[in-house]
Amino acid sequence: MSAALLAVLLSLVSACAYAAAAVAQERLAARSPGSGALRLLASGAWWWSVALNASAALLHVVALKYGPLTVVQPLGALTLVAAVPLGARLAGRRVSAVEWRGTGLTLLGLGALLLTASGPTPDDVLSVTEAVAVSGATAVLIGLLCRPGARPGLRHATASGIASGVASALTQTVTVAATDPSGPLLSAHVIGVAVLVAAFAAGGLLLSQTAYRGGLGAPLAVVTLANPVAAAAIGLSLLGERLRGGAGGVLLALTGAALAAWG
Repeated sequence: MSAALLAVLLSLVSACAYAAAAVAQERLAARSPGSGALRLLASGAWWWSVALNASAALLHVVALKYGPLTVVQPLGALTLVAAVPLGARLAGRRVSAVEWRGTGLTLLGLGALLLTASGPTPDDVLSVTEAVAVSGATAVLIGLLCRPGARPGLRHATASGIASGVASALTQTVTVAATDPSGPLLSAHVIGVAVLVAAFAAGGLLLSQTAYRGGLGAPLAVVTLANPVAAAAIGLSLLGERLRGGAGGVLLALTGAALAAWG
């Protein structure tokens, strides 16, 4: 099995686990909309969603070892595709025609993105300076999005998606650097970036829980789309990843992204 195919398969299973976790978080938020972080820690349902998120994250980490960010991250949009029928079933209703149409458009857009984003096994990493700069800029952006104001659910969802996308980009640095036979397994570089990964992953999880208080649909869509945008921006600008096909490939990727966003 090729590395790219293995990355795709791992990403598919990861997306399903993330979808189950999102549905569990939304149902918990619906039952206790005013719950703070401390009360969540005493909830068995919360820890069940954390376990699902952790399993999905582990699969995601392995996928990032075999595939570039520009392949693995767009597949995270399948979380939304899996969550739609799962959430509908748990709510005791049928999936609507509009939801199926959105699912189809999302899959079509992802197919276009994967045609242009397929690349070699990743071997580049963020330097310490780049990792700190990305983390600082992300923290400032999350702080701005979390200020009091209108549409807090969508703003928290955007912040959650960005935090998770940056965590994925940093995770790729950790996995590539830690498995490099020419260097130590646990260097100061690897440990430092791993701490940043943990901080952004935990922050993304808590922000998504807050976002789901207003329902699952729109916040999950925003989380799912902000995540690959943030990660792909880092991959293309700092990790040397490229889109295939020149100008035509860029146009196809933009079309695919538009279709996925519309879906």
